[in-house]
Amino acid sequence: MFHTTTLLAQGAAAALPQAAAAAEPTASTPQLVIAAVAGIAVIIVLIVWLKVHPFLALVLGSGVLAVTAGIGLTDTFTSFSAGLGSTVAGVGVLIALGAIIGKLLIDSGGADRIVDTILDRTPAKRLPWAMALIAFVVGIPLFFEVGVVLLIPVVMIVARRMRTNPVLVGIPALAGLSALHGLVPPHPGPLLAIEALGADLGLTLGLGLLVAVPTVIVAGPLLAVPLTRWVRLAPPVSVLGMSDGDGAPGDGGPSNATAGLRKPTFGMSVLVVLLPVILMLARSVVEIAGATETGYGTVLEFLGEPLVALLLTSLFALFAFGTAVGRTRQQLGDLVGSSFAPIAGILLIVGAGGGFKQTLVDSGVGEVIASGIADAGITPLLAGWMVAALIRIATGSATVATITAAGIMAPLAAGLEPTHAALLVLAIGAGSVFLSHVNDAGFWLVKEYFGMTVGQTFKTWSLMESVLSVVALLVVLLLGAFV
Repeated sequence: MFHTTTLLAQGAAAALPQAAAAAEPTASTPQLVIAAVAGIAVIIVLIVWLKVHPFLALVLGSGVLAVTAGIGLTDTFTSFSAGLGSTVAGVGVLIALGAIIGKLLIDSGGADRIVDTILDRTPAKRLPWAMALIAFVVGIPLFFEVGVVLLIPVVMIVARRMRTNPVLVGIPALAGLSALHGLVPPHPGPLLAIEALGADLGLTLGLGLLVAVPTVIVAGPLLAVPLTRWVRLAPPVSVLGMSDGDGAPGDGGPSNATAGLRKPTFGMSVLVVLLPVILMLARSVVEIAGATETGYGTVLEFLGEPLVALLLTSLFALFAFGTAVGRTRQQLGDLVGSSFAPIAGILLIVGAGGGFKQTLVDSGVGEVIASGIADAGITPLLAGWMVAALIRIATGSATVATITAAGIMAPLAAGLEPTHAALLVLAIGAGSVFLSHVNDAGFWLVKEYFGMTVGQTFKTWSLMESVLSVVALLVVLLLGAFV
């Protein structure tokens, strides 16, 4: 099977041979373990207690790790720079293309169209399931924070009209967004883990969707019912200060982004969301079937290349959400430009995380820890989840947890079958969303939107994230036992 991310990693290593040579591990095993602990501890202390931005924390943590591991001072950041460059080259472009698609989806009213169509055709008692479905669909191309900002007003409108506890419809929506964020590319976390572990993107995407479906069902609509009994919230009287008809997303009212424009159809909106998924999955099917040498196989293999799939989808979105609904070329250019500003911080963190991961690998720390895990008899899938969950609890960042865990588990992934390498990515992704609490920005975002106390947020959002993480792990382990 052709592995895009494996070739990417090999190409980056070939282009930067000095990084590996400079970081040739010469330290003893105890020193390397101390180096790993010191580097991770510095990152945790800087992020949690000193409130340093994760980008700077990852840079400084990489430096501490390298120096402690015995890498010369002049080569302290050689591996970091190489890892940052290869990560941004491989993952950064995909994130940027995903941001374009998400921006066009929102500002054209396409996301609203998906929401409105599903809600209009759903009986009241099925609305929690509808909210989970909406979050699942729109969560594929959207970053978690963007999805929350888009869907929480819809949640409040639905709760108000139903005169029900917003937890009943809010938890399914949050579960859908969180599961896609942790498990399914092109979200940054899964992309980073795929690149670090040399997994196949299409295969990981397919398995990620397979894991996400039962995970969202359990952690979303099913869990929401008992949560409404534990945390009783009154139906909202307003939606972020607006009542129905004021233009809040999902209520059918006009918004600044769509005023004077035709809304795209439901079918067109869903097609844009699912197009990259279809192309990448088709590529994986062709590869698994061994049909890459056929005429149609060659075409599908090319179209399913992640960069090509997202580029084609971006171009199609420019038409479907741009010229087809009445936007000028200048307006489209401005929209594309504005989509990059919100992801600047994400790209910096992702790049720095790639640098930290490369430092872990080149110093030999990853190999030592991976050997320890193997000697302890812990399966790689469970070990990957545990490492990611611990770092998530400590730092509050799913991205940092994914990056660090992937770097530690990279040596073990080298000997895994393609399917199990993809499942290791998903296990790490599942661990990266475990137990969101007060050091996670998402915790406070949900608290403020729902108007809950800290205790109520623990009983709803934090519990949902924990259940989602554990259920995803169980599904991954089950798949690992049969594939």
